[in-house]
Amino acid sequence: MNPASAPARAAGRRQVVVLDYGFGNVRSAVRALERVGAEVELTADLTRAAEADGLVVPGVGAFAACMAGLRAVRGDQVIDRRLAGSRPVLGICVGMQVMFDAGVEHGERAEGLGEWPGVVERIDAPVVPHMGWSPVETPEGSRLFAGVEHERFYFVHSYAAQEFTQGHDGDADPRYTAPLVTWARHGAPGSEVRFVAAVESGPLAATQFHPEKSGDAGATLLENWVRSL
Repeated sequence: MNPASAPARAAGRRQVVVLDYGFGNVRSAVRALERVGAEVELTADLTRAAEADGLVVPGVGAFAACMAGLRAVRGDQVIDRRLAGSRPVLGICVGMQVMFDAGVEHGERAEGLGEWPGVVERIDAPVVPHMGWSPVETPEGSRLFAGVEHERFYFVHSYAAQEFTQGHDGDADPRYTAPLVTWARHGAPGSEVRFVAAVESGPLAATQFHPEKSGDAGATLLENWVRSL
């Protein structure tokens, strides 16, 4: 266990590990989580990642490369183990995308972690990547977006999950009940592409946007997550 964990918990601070597997805006994520009161460690150590109150999986770049990086540090195993024990995990950007069954880039399919059914594909819009601030459509009862339901968040991506079903082959995964799905849109009015912006599903939550780059709204979202640990 992290030697700093006992005093941190005594002070009411949650222990969060940002998984360091070579992909992601890790320093920004660490600073953002520290600003909202978490005790944060950047590491690929599986024991620390498994024992922390919360695990953050960042990600930038290509889906297949991120999956290879995760597997190289056995991050896929620690994510699965945490979720099996109802231990919170937060994915960010490609760290969200890899939670789905697969990603397709340049005609090549790469297998994801399969925590959620669905395929991540390129956004069919005149301007790609989708880069900048966009509003989101949050579901009733969202804890992640409490207080920031009507705010804008910062996106940088060319790929996204554009559908979300409740389970594989029509059967809901017994670990997750009634996922709360947040949506966003990109493109000109009347021809917009709708895609998954965030999901809250039991111990697993994730955002397609970058909360660490989303100003006060992103800070509130991260604080909501940390407080839930």
